[in-house]
Amino acid sequence: MTPQNCLNFSGGPGALPERVLQQAQEAMLCVPGMGLSVLGISHRSDWFASVVSELENNIRSLLKLPENYHILFLQGGATQQFSMVPMSLLHGKSFAAEYLHTGYWSGKALPEARREGPIRVLWSGEAEGFRRMPRDEELPFSPEAPYIHYVSNETVEGVQFQRVLGRDDVPRVCDMSSDFLSRPCEAERFALIYAHAQKNIGPAGVTVVLVRDDMLKDAPTELPSFLDYRSHASAHSNFNTPPVFAIYVVLLVTRWLLHEIGGLVQMDQLNRRKAELLYSVLDHSDNFYQGRAAVADRSLMNIAFNLATPALEEQFLAAALAAGFSGLAGHRAIGGIRASIYNAITLPAVEKLANFMDDFQRQQDT
Repeated sequence: MTPQNCLNFSGGPGALPERVLQQAQEAMLCVPGMGLSVLGISHRSDWFASVVSELENNIRSLLKLPENYHILFLQGGATQQFSMVPMSLLHGKSFAAEYLHTGYWSGKALPEARREGPIRVLWSGEAEGFRRMPRDEELPFSPEAPYIHYVSNETVEGVQFQRVLGRDDVPRVCDMSSDFLSRPCEAERFALIYAHAQKNIGPAGVTVVLVRDDMLKDAPTELPSFLDYRSHASAHSNFNTPPVFAIYVVLLVTRWLLHEIGGLVQMDQLNRRKAELLYSVLDHSDNFYQGRAAVADRSLMNIAFNLATPALEEQFLAAALAAGFSGLAGHRAIGGIRASIYNAITLPAVEKLANFMDDFQRQQDT
């Protein structure tokens, strides 16, 4: 039986801050000052226009994003962006776009890009089991590429870039789905950033896209309207019926980041403390817990590890669930264990998990 009030360490959908959940619950009954449930308010209302406007401003403030970027709230998840990006930036180009293959999700982007034009996989970690990220000397970026695409944090394998990649004269495109708004990111160095919300910033159903103005001027004119960033930019993310509730919750999360956490520097500091706690357990376990990622490339969001045998991992997962820890099973692609410690996971929750892991090891050693 699953215990009540589990702590959610799932790779996604991730936890939401308790205060945000309370506000969302209230809004489902009646939005303050509106007299209606958020589920019944028109996407064409002045109220929703104000939600989109405030959310754009909050994201711009958190990232110190210049005015020459559109901030869009789209549907289709990161998966739709795997197609929209090359449809807009690669279709009809003669030079190859450069992609990094650093894990499960960056691999998903490759076949979609190939439908639209030539790509070059600049580096792949597949032969090494995606246990590390490439070094600078392994990345011979071309000045002629239409863009470079990479994933900042691979949720499945638990590896994360700790630097901005690429050439400043080639547009950078980055899938930040699992670490967006978890730390400062020098957003102005990217031509396009996308992130679906169900990790750090809200529930499933909305994807945030930041796209620089100049990236839209040369996009093909024959794109379907729904798959054209310009359609959504000109309509302020209201081109078709948007996911009002999901967008509203993202707004609540940005308010929480701004007013309760204090911004992304403070969020990053907290996330690093959480990650250090769990990696310390791994590092001092005498290899009882076997971390997957190279130390220099360890993710601050997803701590992936193994135990000695699959049977012991199953025992660990069962004991963890009984103790109130949910979502610790590794991704189906690789198995093992994965603790996802997105923004809303509190430091006390991580401390509880670390203590549980210590206790579980002691029980096995006796």
